[in-house]
Amino acid sequence: MSNPTGRNRLDEEQSPYLRQHADNPVDWQPWDDAALEAARERDVPIFLSIGYSACHWCHVMADESFEDEAVAELLNENFVPVKVDREERPDLDRVYQTICQLVSGRGGWPLSVWLTPEGKPFYVGTYFPPEPQQGAPGFQQLLTDITNSWNDPEQRSEMENRADQWTNALTNELEETPEPATEAPDIDVLGTAAQAALRGADREFGGFGGDGPKFPQPGRVEMLLRTYDHSGRGEALNVATETLDAMADGGLYDHVGGGFHRYTVDRKWTVPHFEKMLYDNAELPKVFLSAYQLTGESRYAQVAQETFAFVERELTHPDGGFYSTLDAQSESPGGDGEREEGAFYVWTPDQVREVLCEPDAGLVCDRYGIKAGGNFEHGTTVLNVATSVDNLADTYDFDTEEVHQRLMDARVELFEVREGRPHPPRDEKVLAGWNGLMISAFARGARVLDPALTAQAEAALSFVREQLWDADAGRLARRYKDGDVKGDGYLEDYAFLARGAFDCYQATGDVDQLAFALDLARVIEEEFWDEDRGTLYFTPQSGETLVTRPQELHDSSTPSSIGVATDLLLDLDHFAPDAGFGDVADTVLKTHADRIRGSPLEHVSLALAAEKHARGTVELTLAADELPEEWWDVLASRFLPGAVVSQRPPTDDDLDEWLDILDLDDVPPIWAGRESQDGDPTVYACEAFTCSPPETDIRQALDWLEQD
Repeated sequence: MSNPTGRNRLDEEQSPYLRQHADNPVDWQPWDDAALEAARERDVPIFLSIGYSACHWCHVMADESFEDEAVAELLNENFVPVKVDREERPDLDRVYQTICQLVSGRGGWPLSVWLTPEGKPFYVGTYFPPEPQQGAPGFQQLLTDITNSWNDPEQRSEMENRADQWTNALTNELEETPEPATEAPDIDVLGTAAQAALRGADREFGGFGGDGPKFPQPGRVEMLLRTYDHSGRGEALNVATETLDAMADGGLYDHVGGGFHRYTVDRKWTVPHFEKMLYDNAELPKVFLSAYQLTGESRYAQVAQETFAFVERELTHPDGGFYSTLDAQSESPGGDGEREEGAFYVWTPDQVREVLCEPDAGLVCDRYGIKAGGNFEHGTTVLNVATSVDNLADTYDFDTEEVHQRLMDARVELFEVREGRPHPPRDEKVLAGWNGLMISAFARGARVLDPALTAQAEAALSFVREQLWDADAGRLARRYKDGDVKGDGYLEDYAFLARGAFDCYQATGDVDQLAFALDLARVIEEEFWDEDRGTLYFTPQSGETLVTRPQELHDSSTPSSIGVATDLLLDLDHFAPDAGFGDVADTVLKTHADRIRGSPLEHVSLALAAEKHARGTVELTLAADELPEEWWDVLASRFLPGAVVSQRPPTDDDLDEWLDILDLDDVPPIWAGRESQDGDPTVYACEAFTCSPPETDIRQALDWLEQD
């Protein structure tokens, strides 16, 4: 009997998370044919461990168990141990995380799953301590018990029956679809979702839910802002801004370097889990920009701008793509080599006074709550806004402008000193989907804050196209790392990247970006659309077959891929009506109508797509060689959620080259009959199949949209 997996093979992988485990005494395997075949040949279970490089408890379990020789011996002799980076294989994570939640009511990472050689789960959990603790079994004893049960014919039969039952449950939960409803949800779905969000809002500390931990919920906040915009309901705006203020003022936000941590461990948004994820720093600036457009509050624009600066500085590949994460842990400044969570970010009063003279040191400590004893480990403080600028002005006898300037200058000095500390490790995977989210954010920032931000969006889009898009095959890969490309793209990769390309087009008018969005959308229809089931699956039809084929209906740390795809297809239907994009979107919304109506908060992206479908998309067609700068200024100040801003050449004769690039036979409806007037830049505003007269003053076109 061959044993091709008799050593730890993770040194052959590029994933930083997998390489972190390459020196474990465990004979870790990547998820591949060799590992699965070894389990079948040896007739032993697979132990599947799923995590990611910035995962705190993944590091803990590695230190406690996977570095232990006795544990390694048990794993190597009785199992095929497989390590998976959830960021590279979100399909596997989706499937096995779901069974963990169905069985235990909770999930998380590290995810620990025991599988039959066929990949069917029969035991599942998350972190297991080395010894029994708080009701959780000790990991080593658990391995022994599972081994003994597997080797006992009667108990093994029970385990295999359980595996079949769990696999059937997964299929019912993830793959099956109901009979489509006769109608997609109507515009009332937005109000239903808003009402549910308001019921669950924490009106004392901001956010949602009455306990910790507190996670950012940008989709919910965006939904509340749209509710206010459509209905004028003040409570929706209040909850949205209370949440944004809490996140921006609390420890979730990095007040020295910009950008957001993953979540806070407490209800008050005080102490974060310090990892920084690309997707949070993509989705949160967009909702802050929405709030800025609605309220005019400049602090929301500042948070978005500082977050973009953080991403450009810390998470950008030299050639333009975006890296995935910064770890929560880094070496402590004391230089003892120990890694501590948050060590890079926290301060003491003495450390502040080593950098700043008085009164600036006092201003900073008072502003951000930096006190002796602190609010975190070892007497350190996570910076939170603790005192208003007006109070500081009164206390220190300065005017508010001087306080602002002193705090700004002090932050620059603290930042420069902090740069000398050991930095958190960075996961330098470039993921297609997450890059799409960030490209969208920069494109949105370019339209609202500064057109110069388009350069960052376009550079990333070009990088991903060059490295991950196979133009000849018309297929997208998932991951790039140091020249290595791996994995088929999933629905989130195609949908998020297509949205990013389309948003770039809306910001620049570059037809090549629109063409790329259409190319990706065509693959979505070809590879992910199942007409018989009436849904879009997360995995491609031509990809690896798992124990079930998952859908991603719920919003989680990232938006629902099926929700983003549906929204995108509604937009692109205006440009390629013969491609069937609108029919796909309509059917998806009918298939999942009961889910969306019944629990819109868990399906925010789908609910927003349903509301757009019911209300009709706002279209702004801009016919011009070059748009007046004043037009961009006007558009930047208007909140137009879900609107399609479509630039086109001024005359129909000029459109011929564009149609060739887009592979279209006819002028699409959004451009048909919408030429410039007398050679002047002209705008056409349309909603619900009704259009304004052609206007050379964009304010008049927007005013037409706002008429009752």
